[in-house]
Amino acid sequence: MITGNMFRDMVISAANNIENQKNSINALNVFPVPDGDTGTNMSLTISAAAKTMRTTNDKDISETANIVASSLLKGARGNSGVILSLLFRGIAKGLAGQQNADSKALAKAFSSGVSAAYGAVMKPTEGTILTVARVAAENTAVYAQNSGSARDTFAYYLETAKQTLEKTPEMLPVLKQANVVDAGGKGLVVILEGMLSCLDGKPIESSGEVQEEIPTDFSEFNIFESEDDIVYAYCTEYIVNKESSAPKSDSGELRKYLESIGDCVVVVDDGEIIKVHVHTNHPGRAFEEALRFGSLVNMKVENMREQFKEKKAEAPKIDKKYGFVSVAAGAGLANLFKDMGVDVVVEGGQTMNPSTDDIVAAVEKTTAQNVFVLPNNKNIIMAAQQAAELTDRNVFVISTKTIPQGITALLNFDDSLEPQQAAEMMSESIGSVRTAQVTYAARDSEFDGKEIHEGQLLGLVEGKVSYVEDSMETLVSEMFKQLLEDGGEFINIYYGENVKADEAEKIGKLIGSLAPDAEVIVLEGGQPVYHYIFSIE
Repeated sequence: MITGNMFRDMVISAANNIENQKNSINALNVFPVPDGDTGTNMSLTISAAAKTMRTTNDKDISETANIVASSLLKGARGNSGVILSLLFRGIAKGLAGQQNADSKALAKAFSSGVSAAYGAVMKPTEGTILTVARVAAENTAVYAQNSGSARDTFAYYLETAKQTLEKTPEMLPVLKQANVVDAGGKGLVVILEGMLSCLDGKPIESSGEVQEEIPTDFSEFNIFESEDDIVYAYCTEYIVNKESSAPKSDSGELRKYLESIGDCVVVVDDGEIIKVHVHTNHPGRAFEEALRFGSLVNMKVENMREQFKEKKAEAPKIDKKYGFVSVAAGAGLANLFKDMGVDVVVEGGQTMNPSTDDIVAAVEKTTAQNVFVLPNNKNIIMAAQQAAELTDRNVFVISTKTIPQGITALLNFDDSLEPQQAAEMMSESIGSVRTAQVTYAARDSEFDGKEIHEGQLLGLVEGKVSYVEDSMETLVSEMFKQLLEDGGEFINIYYGENVKADEAEKIGKLIGSLAPDAEVIVLEGGQPVYHYIFSIE
């Protein structure tokens, strides 16, 4: 049987395992561009749950799984992170009402997880994390009928997931061509390995030098959806300067006592001091008990009910019909979106996907009842769609995959239309813009018959590596010979943070000579990773 506390520890172990291996998962990126972030996204997603689990104690597996699922959803980053959160959301549904999980309950939870993930993906692609989870769940459902051990069932699920992962290159030609397995599937396997290792009594620790740093900010614990959620009114924090003459020295005893009078308990013993945080209705008792371990400093007590009332009073007043949230990386692009009427720009893009919670926070900073969200990256669309479910605003996610598509969508907004009509018009308009980008190869590789060396310039057309050159001028010339075959009256050039203005002007003149009848505009984007982003309409 797997208890709530066991499941809690398994999640923490899983988060440590993928954090330790995230770079090797990132390296499985099919394209050799410097934006392979699957491992990072999945690590950040499950780390959000692990952080919550460190203050969760003695709950049944049903409640623990629900807390995990909620934390994962809010912390989800990128498509892989969102799918991971959906798997755990389904697992939580499968474990509903369970005190502990036996073999059959576990198999049911795995199947429920797959249903939740597949149900949220419009066009599931086989050979990805979804396939790894589905095949493993299907086989485990059969296995669990004759297995009496939850541990053995979990181990079987992991083994089947591994076997399926190794087959992903045969299911998805692009993986076979790049000679890699699916990065998301690999991330899932690494997470499951961390969980099983903990179940076997060998929890994975972080490979970092500092295993647990002393917290300095506990504000994340003080976020509530309603005043009724505040069971314990006083957020209490202090530091104990440990004294050899004190009656007690084992900080574990202090933790146990605090858990008996409150929740959200954090007790970190750093040898000479103990850092403490607790929510309680009796802060005096929390101080009194701590005095048995030493003297107290930095004492702080805050009434969270009063804080909640003040925060609610300060919340943005809804004073307009429409608002916009856009995701962008680079000061130039952020300013451009703001100049076009975007209320809140969320910093993010390639290699730095914002979380679901980041997008929710941005939506709620607007003062509009109807909010249009522009992800501007294919790996952020799912997080935006999940965010739409977590707010009481009417959120319309326009599935923009690039910065130029986001700008085109804004240019085609009509405030005279009703929200749904406006969203449809914006969505239809993005098909009129073509996007090309220039970046560099992060590693040696071969893709689509092209031999690529680390550091070479890569030309991407609609997200696909199409050109490989050593010279920027040669690359841009070759790209635009193709791009201009379909015409182009308006060409915008957004240059990145590592490109000088005079270099960008030269590229602008080069493109202008290739398209003498087009209007060519050069703008500072300031974006990382990509030297240039081109918009052609």
